[in-house]
Amino acid sequence: MKIHGLQKMTLLDFPGHVACTVFLGGCDLRCPYCHNYELATGQAPAVMEEEELFAFLAKRKGLLDGVAITGGEPCLHRDLPEFIAKIRGMGFPVKLDTNGTHPALLREILERWLVEYAAMDVKNSPSKYALTAGVQTIDLTPISESIELLKSSGIDYEFRTTVVDELHEVEDFEAIGKWIEGAKRYFLQCFTDRDTVPFGGLSAPSKEKLEACAAAVSGYVTDVQIRGVD
Repeated sequence: MKIHGLQKMTLLDFPGHVACTVFLGGCDLRCPYCHNYELATGQAPAVMEEEELFAFLAKRKGLLDGVAITGGEPCLHRDLPEFIAKIRGMGFPVKLDTNGTHPALLREILERWLVEYAAMDVKNSPSKYALTAGVQTIDLTPISESIELLKSSGIDYEFRTTVVDELHEVEDFEAIGKWIEGAKRYFLQCFTDRDTVPFGGLSAPSKEKLEACAAAVSGYVTDVQIRGVD
């Protein structure tokens, strides 16, 4: 496994843990608001091999109590389950970020109880999914399957949507709520612009719009929260 980035310590990426975040390259979506677009397209070079990561983790025992794996889309990598198993073998719980497009690999990871926590992006309502994901067309069947896998997995998890003012309307969140109905937890994340975002002209929604979007989901998911707003 080639490692395309490493954040050596975070208190935010893995709830309840002092963790490091490992970035893997490649993604099958091209979201116009992505903060890691160079990772998604494969333009960003690898920064280390997995052996160097394992050496880093060995030195951080007692300082870190978790590893978050993100991308890109980690589930593009067929050797991901064994990579996670090696990290767990060192004594570190693992959190996985995914866009849900590879349910077969996600199922293997869940059935082997390789992760303690999973976070899955739900980009938008089904009717606007391809637009928001930056692709011409998209088969939503794998994404729906991944949603159901997480809901029935027995592990801790969250669904989340990065809310962009130009891409999301309140009615989209009614549709998202119906899609993930009965889920444990859902976060609306306020978009923030950065130099790494591939397309300009995108902006954060108002606090009032975010609150209205959250209210639209709350009839379907008990725990609905907003991130990125004071």
